[in-house]
Amino acid sequence: MKNVLQFTFLLGVLSGCTQVLYNQKSDQADRDSGARLEQVLDSQSAETKSRYPYRNPAETLRFFGITPGMTVAEVLPGGGWYSQILAPYLGNEGTLIGIDYPLPIFENFDFATPEFMEKRKSWPAEWVANRADWGGDNAARLEAYRFDGIPASLNGTVDSVLFIRALHNLARFEADGQHFSKALSVCHDLLKPGGTIGIVQHAAPDSASDEWADGSRGYLKAEWVKSQLVKAGFEFVNSATINANTKDKPGEADSVWRLPPSLATSQDDPMLKAQYLAIGETNRMTLLFRKPR
Repeated sequence: MKNVLQFTFLLGVLSGCTQVLYNQKSDQADRDSGARLEQVLDSQSAETKSRYPYRNPAETLRFFGITPGMTVAEVLPGGGWYSQILAPYLGNEGTLIGIDYPLPIFENFDFATPEFMEKRKSWPAEWVANRADWGGDNAARLEAYRFDGIPASLNGTVDSVLFIRALHNLARFEADGQHFSKALSVCHDLLKPGGTIGIVQHAAPDSASDEWADGSRGYLKAEWVKSQLVKAGFEFVNSATINANTKDKPGEADSVWRLPPSLATSQDDPMLKAQYLAIGETNRMTLLFRKPR
């Protein structure tokens, strides 16, 4: 009996030591990731840094749990504001996948001329080919696809999918091709069990009508977004006020594009432009979801 008690005691001691070592290793990894992210952020252009007060990339990526070495998919990366941060931060042991909207969704926009649509077909290849300067030799491996052209071999391989101000048009045109629900289904397939979806999206006031907050003005309601993600099979993890801006109080005639950086409605009105610059970028929800294990 005495030997059994001694053995049990030793097992407890060893278990405690193992946990301490694990915690120390985890803490060091967190410090290393933090230092790497700060270094990447410090290396960005002055134009990119000017948006930090509104976009809070360090806090946002930490909230989403993004760390070096991950495989991350970024939806509608556009000009690459976040991509040029993610590529060097994920490092050459990581992968960054750009995902564009399916081609049919662009047919809903006035700017989608035949020339635009033809050029959009080559977006995946061009996105990869033209981004060699995002971190150089230490950058993540780049891949790019459209939502309707992702190979099945990628299913179950992605750690996190990021929708950075990319949900509103999917929601806006849900009735015309189920673009929102199909995108969430694709993301569910792509993610590993326990993988996450991180969302930063222009947030409509709770008092706004559902018709106004349908995505056509760029704004969506947080509770609606949550309900759609849960409906698609994801677990809600947490929300944050990282990217909130209480100065943004849109009226029924307003859209997100009245504010910087677009300033679409005040280019010829210096006083109105100054008013919008004082508000800053839009009020944004920051939400985290997880694919069940």
